Amino acid sequence: MIDMPFCRLDHADPSLDLPAYETAGAAGMDLRACLPDDMRATGWILGPGERALMPTGLAMAVPAGFEAQVRPRSGLAARHGVTVLNTPGTVDADYRGEVKVILVNLGDAPFTVSHGERIAQMVIAPVTHVRPVAVETLDETRRGASGFGSTGVG
Repeated sequence: MIDMPFCRLDHADPSLDLPAYETAGAAGMDLRACLPDDMRATGWILGPGERALMPTGLAMAVPAGFEAQVRPRSGLAARHGVTVLNTPGTVDADYRGEVKVILVNLGDAPFTVSHGERIAQMVIAPVTHVRPVAVETLDETRRGASGFGSTGVG
C-alpha cells in the first residue's frame, strides 16, 4: 500500500471523511460531495439532462507514475441515471487543484445530491509513457482496420 497525501481545502467540511475503500476488496475509493455552505442543508438539485461540476473540497498528490481515474458509482447510475460525464476522468500526478466530479443526470426525474453523499469512485492506476515514433507502415494483423463493433459481427 502506498501513502497518498490529501489536503482539505479552505471551503471543505472537516467532518467529511477522506476518500476510502468501503470494502477490503474494493478497487476504488469513494469521493464525497462537499457542497457550498448555502446548499448543504437543501442539497444540489440536478434536473433531467443537467450536469454540474461537483466539488469534493479536496486536493491530492497522486504519486509519480500513477493517475487517479474518476468513475461512476454503479448504484447512482442504476437507480437514478446519475453518472460521471467524462468517465473515466483522469487526475494527473502533477495536478494540485480541487478534485471535482462532472455529474450528469440521465434519468427522468430530478436528483438531489446531498452534502457528504458518495458521488463517484476513484481508482489509482499505473501510467506507462511511450515515445511516439513515425513510421511509413504498420505491421499487418488479422483484424486490420476494421473497428467499431466489427469483432462482434458474424
